[in-house]
Amino acid sequence: MTEKDERQESAVPEEQSAEAAIWPGDTGALSIDARRALLKLIQGPYLSAQRATGPWSALLADESRIRSRLHELFLDLVLDRDAGFAFVRNAVTGEQDAPVAVRSEQLTFIDTAMLLVLRQMLLSGEQDGRVIVGRDDVFEQLAPLRTADRDETDFAKRLNASWLKMRNKLRVVHALSDERVEISPVLRMLVDADQVRTIAAEYERIRSGEGGASSAPDTAAADEEVEDDVA
Repeated sequence: MTEKDERQESAVPEEQSAEAAIWPGDTGALSIDARRALLKLIQGPYLSAQRATGPWSALLADESRIRSRLHELFLDLVLDRDAGFAFVRNAVTGEQDAPVAVRSEQLTFIDTAMLLVLRQMLLSGEQDGRVIVGRDDVFEQLAPLRTADRDETDFAKRLNASWLKMRNKLRVVHALSDERVEISPVLRMLVDADQVRTIAAEYERIRSGEGGASSAPDTAAADEEVEDDVA
């Protein structure tokens, strides 16, 4: 074997195996199930043990290597085995400049306030099992956020838009009917304690009428993000 051949052989990852190859020329080291789990994590918004049993099992079986692959993309894995949820977020690299691998979901204040209401409902009811709530119950708690200068019809449209975002984009609730949903336990992980305090303070400020009619909730914090590191 020549010196060049030795260098090329040493460049092949030790974990690479012929069994892992899926197509001719494939140099990947992960099994096909682990690759599917990795892809679902990157696609977001999260991986659920209940709703994706195959990829979830593959993640648990090959967590170390999947986590390593994510690190190569400047991503961290957030995993809660007991709750059965996992998602990725941009790695905190300190002073090291790193690209943003996953984009954040831009949320209006109504969006963030609805997340807070849903989270409070989840925490207060989860000891009894599944937490199922009605759309009208959620909207009723958000009604004080409509300021005097906000048209009632326009405000209702904004509430409906946020409701659809909770169901279809963020997937923090799962529809049981047109008006009733089950709140996903993943909501505990997506919104941390600091964010809850910030949102709650603004929610209470507007609800109590501080700042007057100029404090329109959807313009005062239109660029606020609930979780900067969730795809």
